Amino acid sequence: QVQLAESGGGSVQAGGSLRLSCAASGRTFSNSAMGWFRQAPGKEREFVAAISRYGTNTDYADSVKGRFTISRDNARNTVYLQMESLMPEDTAKYYCAARETFNSGAYYSHSNSYTYWGQGTQVTVSS
Repeated sequence: QVQLAESGGGSVQAGGSLRLSCAASGRTFSNSAMGWFRQAPGKEREFVAAISRYGTNTDYADSVKGRFTISRDNARNTVYLQMESLMPEDTAKYYCAARETFNSGAYYSHSNSYTYWGQGTQVTVSS
């Protein structure tokens, strides 16, 4: 079992930055590929970013490429999402997700690939 807890959300003006954190507890964090997803009111949950077990591979949604950076610190059992140049359309609840995998280079962009989910943290960007 893996427990995930997001933090770092908040309200920011367009053009601003935020860094989200997701702390994992339970089974070995480094055995898990990690992902960030978001869900805006009235919309489906969508992929934001993913990272492999040791951070060697990453993937991003086209809408956030060049603005968001996913990273992880396996010593701290934490995955991060650095968000720059935020836009009002980035407003959503952000969730982190974990999936244990034997493939150290694997990363996953589909929500149904993940086993464990956090409760989410709200990000609101005003224009």
